Amino acid sequence: MQIEWRLKQFDELTPHELYAILQLRIEVFVVEQHCVFQDADNNDQGSFHLMGWQDNLLAAYTRLVPPGNIYEQASIGRVVTSPNVRRFGAGRQLMQQSIETVYQLFGQGPIKIGAQFYLKKFYESFGFQQISDIYLEDDIEHIYMMKP
Repeated sequence: MQIEWRLKQFDELTPHELYAILQLRIEVFVVEQHCVFQDADNNDQGSFHLMGWQDNLLAAYTRLVPPGNIYEQASIGRVVTSPNVRRFGAGRQLMQQSIETVYQLFGQGPIKIGAQFYLKKFYESFGFQQISDIYLEDDIEHIYMMKP
């Protein structure tokens, strides 16, 4: 799958890019996962936004958060792929690109994530390790994971 990766800070996003990001996050996290939550959490402004485009479709996206903003460590959050590109390896490409980009931006330090529990094995395949018990966030089981 051919994906064009773009990395921007919040103030660099075009209105089209910001709309596509919010649309994809709402499509998956709110509608598909039946989860009503406050997606606009005031953490976007201080983060980097990694977008994977396939032509005019935002196929994959993550929010890369600097150390000290949400956690003491750098973080990868709002990990999402479009339903149109699933099962073609977009999620694996997205995580690999996200990890590499976090290291480029913030150095080789640890990365902490709040992961949906059902994706534990997926994140373990990238070297993340579970560091917490299961907790509920918006009625979805999550765990904290760390990549040393």
